[in-house]
Amino acid sequence: MATFTASRLTLARKRRGLNKTQLAEASDVLQRSITEYEAGRTVPEEETVRRLAKALRFPIEFFEGPELEVPEEQSVSFRSMASMKASQRDAARGAGAIAFELQQWLDERFKLPIADIPDLKGMPPEQASASLRERWGLGLQPIRSMVHLLELHGVRVFSLAEQAREVDAFSVWHGSTPFCFLNTIKSFEHGRFDAAHELGHLVLHRHGHPHGRAAEQEANAFASAFLMPAQMVRAHVPRGASLPQLIQLKKTWNVSVAALAHRSHDVGLLSDWLYRGLCIEMGRLGYRTNEPSPMPNRETSQVLNKIFTALRDDGLSKSDVAKALRIHTSDLDAIVFGLVMTSVDGGGSSDASRAQRPNLRLV
Repeated sequence: MATFTASRLTLARKRRGLNKTQLAEASDVLQRSITEYEAGRTVPEEETVRRLAKALRFPIEFFEGPELEVPEEQSVSFRSMASMKASQRDAARGAGAIAFELQQWLDERFKLPIADIPDLKGMPPEQASASLRERWGLGLQPIRSMVHLLELHGVRVFSLAEQAREVDAFSVWHGSTPFCFLNTIKSFEHGRFDAAHELGHLVLHRHGHPHGRAAEQEANAFASAFLMPAQMVRAHVPRGASLPQLIQLKKTWNVSVAALAHRSHDVGLLSDWLYRGLCIEMGRLGYRTNEPSPMPNRETSQVLNKIFTALRDDGLSKSDVAKALRIHTSDLDAIVFGLVMTSVDGGGSSDASRAQRPNLRLV
């Protein structure tokens, strides 16, 4: 073939969660040959590329493209590191590389919101959440949509198609642009908390530092305070609230009942004894995995919806975008699935929904 980019073979393999042995078996290509190809020491024949492309479910053209930037592991705010396999992290980082490429393509065609994510490193999470709410003019009111809020302030939000709860979400900076990836198989309430958690990483642990349990605890504390300001929780949640009361009150902030119970304990409305009892009861009832009185609709992306509507109006289909990125439409779907309300290839939107979208224009 005319060109072959070795790093793209590595990226494609890791995106599919395969090691070299597994790819060799799936493609009927020798493992030592794959090692040589990925190292750039030899270039595969066209027939070999076809077998590799088929096994990896990528177009042949994908391997002819320029180098792609993959998020560095030390810069990514992965959660649940202890329970994640290396292959899961690699697959998620592969999604990040494709999202970077898509974003670059979109930036050439649209004027998108500039990032307004301050560096609050070293600030206590409670104070940081209050500072950011003040900066963004949110007051103490409940946040209607975390996805919309992140997009409004310049965060590029994409989805993870990984069917693994170990990959909750992650965030990363790409130059001066913050990215957030959300796992859309989780409950809507947990997805909102994940978005707030990743915002915590972006403001408290810029460029992925520090890592570890302490950083995760800080991001959790930030998310809890950002979604549920202490003053408002104390004003609405009665002292010693019961589980049925918390299930009703969680709708005020669109959070999980577990998150509201934890926050109520943090602000002194539940004693240690009452909180432990609630945790036991929630576990017994299965509320950790099956949220009671769940939100009816998942938060969607206003920016992606508006972009795909504009592209469709301009005569560009989903397959056209995928072709420009040298990927299959399924890989494009994977990073916008669950965040786009209407089909990329069709479906209208109401005047009301258009009026509420953030500013975005073609360039």
